[in-house]
Formats: sequence, structure tokens, C-alpha cells
Amino acid sequence: MKLFSVLSAALIGSSAAFAPAPVNVQQRSMATVSMNAAEGELYIDQNRRNLMNLILVGSAAVTVGGLAVPYVLFFLPPGSGGGDGGTPAKDALGNELNKAEYLASKKAGDHSLAQGLKGDATYLIVKEDGSLEDYGLNAVCTHLGCVVPWSAANNKFMCPCHGSQYAPTGAVVRGPAPLPLALAHIETDDSGTILFNTWSETDFRTDGKPWWM
Repeated sequence: MKLFSVLSAALIGSSAAFAPAPVNVQQRSMATVSMNAAEGELYIDQNRRNLMNLILVGSAAVTVGGLAVPYVLFFLPPGSGGGDGGTPAKDALGNELNKAEYLASKKAGDHSLAQGLKGDATYLIVKEDGSLEDYGLNAVCTHLGCVVPWSAANNKFMCPCHGSQYAPTGAVVRGPAPLPLALAHIETDDSGTILFNTWSETDFRTDGKPWWM
């Protein structure tokens, strides 16, 4: 009988060793709540996500646009105040030149400078009959960029920097200048203001494409 009691006690102890550990319901609940809270913190509302994306894209567009616009404008022809789309010729003080008034103040054969396309110094030429030549000559030497003066005594443009010389039409007659002076069309608007326009057709001095285009 004693032996039976001892065996029973041993069996009961062994079975208790394999019984599952008690579950703490309170700890499990707290862990679940913590995980849900963490997920809530990590979750970003879709509307907020879209707004953030729009702000990012908008900021990038403004930055790129600010850099791109000046770059593009650099390659566009300069604006003008003329009704026909040309650039008004101006004197050294920035006053627009009226054709009738200009010719009245100049003699035949005169070669005077005016502000032309892109602000470059450009010769207005008065022909022997007192009328204005229908083209102007950019005064910038094609060698190294000096402003070439007109020599009435020699009837040609003579650069004092390195000796280049140009005919009255701007064609090269002596180097080291490699190219003729650039041409510009001369027109007038309804008010008589002298206008410069880009010369884009064949260069009549070389029968070739304008090198300045």
C-alpha cells in the first residue's frame, strides 16, 4: 500500500512537469496594444503622402525653372521697342534715332556708330546720294573683338589692334581678321525710327551663309 502511494505521487509530479506554463493575459494584452500603437505611428495617411510629394515636386520645378529660364532667354533674340519687331538704333546717350533727323545731321559718305543688335556698336552708312544704306555693319573686329574705326582718308575700316582692314562693305581686305564684319538689316517703323534686324540670308560679300548665325 505504501509502495502504491509513492508511485502515485511520482506519476502526478511527472505530469505536472509537462503541463503548459500559465499564460499572463494582462501582459499579452499590453503587448498587443503596444504593437498597434507602433503601427499607428508608422502609418502615414495617403493624403499627407500625396501632399508631401506635391511639395517636393513643386520645389524642384521652381528651382529648375529658375535656372533654365535665364539660360533659354540667352539664346532668344533681344526684345525691341519697334512696331515692326526690330531693335531701335540708339545714340551714345541711349536716344532712339529718327531717320529724317539723322540724315539731316549727316553728310554723304558718313559712317557713324549707333547701338545695334544686342547693344553692339554698329555703323550706319550714309550713301553718296544722301540716303541711308539698307544694311549696317557691326564694328566688332572678327579677329579679337576690337571696335574697328572708319578711316575716311583711306576709305576703309582699319583696326588699330592688329592691322586688320575691311572694305566699305565690311569685306576683309587685309588680315589677320578671318571673317567680314557682321551685317544687320536697316529699316524704319511708322514713326521714322531706325530699326536693326538680323541678317539671316546669304552674305552678298561671300555668297555664303552668314557666319554670325
